[in-house]
Formats: sequence, C-alpha cells, structure tokens
Amino acid sequence: MIELPVVAAVTDKPRKPDWLRVKLPVGKEYAQVRSLVDTHKLHTICESGNCPNMGECWGAGTATFMILGNICTRSCSFCAVATGRPLAVDTDEPNRIANSVKLMNVKHCVITSVDRDDLKDGGSIIWAETLQAIRRESPTTTLETLIPDFKGQWDNLYRVLEERPEVMSHNVETVRRLTKQVRIQAKYDRSLEALKRISEFGLRTKTGIMLGLGETEDDVLEAMDDLVTNGVHILTLGQYLQPTRNHHPVVDWIHPDQFAKYKEIGLAKGLRYVESGPLVRSSYHAEKHLFDF
Repeated sequence: MIELPVVAAVTDKPRKPDWLRVKLPVGKEYAQVRSLVDTHKLHTICESGNCPNMGECWGAGTATFMILGNICTRSCSFCAVATGRPLAVDTDEPNRIANSVKLMNVKHCVITSVDRDDLKDGGSIIWAETLQAIRRESPTTTLETLIPDFKGQWDNLYRVLEERPEVMSHNVETVRRLTKQVRIQAKYDRSLEALKRISEFGLRTKTGIMLGLGETEDDVLEAMDDLVTNGVHILTLGQYLQPTRNHHPVVDWIHPDQFAKYKEIGLAKGLRYVESGPLVRSSYHAEKHLFDF
C-alpha cells in the first residue's frame, strides 16, 4: 500500500469527512529528520507520498523507503505509481538506502518496492542486498519489508526471507470479491500463499487492507478469517483515498467507530495486532509491531 498525494474524487459522495483531517507535523525529532532529508536530498515514501502520519512516524524513528525505481509493471486501479517499462536496476541502490538510514538515524526501517515482473528474480537480489547493506551500516536498526508477490515464484520470496527481517509484510490490499477489479494482475489466493510461506518460515507476518472500495462487513470478516488461517500476525486497516480521477472511486467513507469494531473483531479472531483507523497506512506504528510471538 503506497501512499501518494490525493485529489478530490469526482463521485456523488460528499467531501472527505472531518475525521480524515490531520495536523501539520511538529516536534523536535521530526524537525531533525526533516533537516537531514532536506540537506542530504534523501528520498522517503513518507515525504513523496505526503503521508498524513509522517510527523508521528519520523518522531518515533520510523521511515519508509521504496526501492527498484518508481515505475511499476502492474496497473492496480487504486495506486498512482506510474505503470510502464521500468529503468535498469541500480546496483548501487542498496548502499544509498543504507547511507540514508544511517544519516537519518532510523530506528525502524520499512522497505517497499514497485512490482518488477520484468526481472527474472523479481527484484529479490536488490531486496536482499538492501537489507544486508542496512544491517552493515546500522546494525541496531530493525527492518520491515513490504514485498510484492513475486508472481508466485517462491525462490525469489525465500531469497528475501533468508535475510530474516524483523517483520515481513505483503498487502492483500482488498477483500477477495474486489481483488480482480482493484488488483488487476494480482491474485488473492497467491497473496495468501505468500503470507502463509512467510509465517511458516518463522517471521512476524503482516498485511494491510484498504477500506471504502465497496467491500461489505461480511467481506472484511471473511478476509480476516483467511488471514488467520494462513498465519498472519499483524493487520492494518485504513481508509482508501482516490489518487486521481482515473483511479478506483471512493465508494464509502468508513466511520472511526467501524474501524474500532473491526479491531475488536480481528483480535478476537486471533490476530496478534490490529492497527485500524481512517488514517492508518501500512507503516503506521510499524515500530510497535516487534512484539514477541
């Protein structure tokens, strides 16, 4: 789930409700990270995506970086990342990411990427080298990886798993019924299998779902059951926001009370940790997902 700037959706729905308004980021820790990012021209998804939680996360020492370029080989209807033919892999990228993490004194680093279906290894070599470089430069930094499904080529998944990040995440993004229209080139069951393999490898397993795409409560509860069955420990639930007029419309604004209800239900079903709220994104409170299990 990559957070990007949003524009008003052209629908019959009313404007964004008050509970989606956020305060400007403030605080000493945020100001220090802001200064480092500006001075050294560092790149984070937090900033380029205009994430509403940037100040809170930076203040907690968490930052998210995207690797393998900014052109995706897939064209999901919810995501504004450019689709097309990606540029050649930058073999020095792992070192540059590691240097950024060190300069920013990141305590918990989240790495994500575009889908690279054009590559035989799915980008997994750069993934592994990036984790190795961060551990070399910042050995006390904990790591979370938000990975693609590698088209079900599981050798590529295991190349990343073998680096044993503290949290391994792959987002199902939506419920089974809406997957074909929201994640055009993805498969719901393939994502579940990826999560199951991560969990069976012995790693903290995490996924995220966007709400407001047209799902029903029964759809969400079914998805929770699927996640628990496949060994998922951590679930994030947040409000979908339409990136541009050409993307999937916002069908519903989900009230905070409903998010709270989903959290209670998810925990009761056996999920170990549920982040649920309108402004929750994949990396929200990521540093809190390092519980023993």
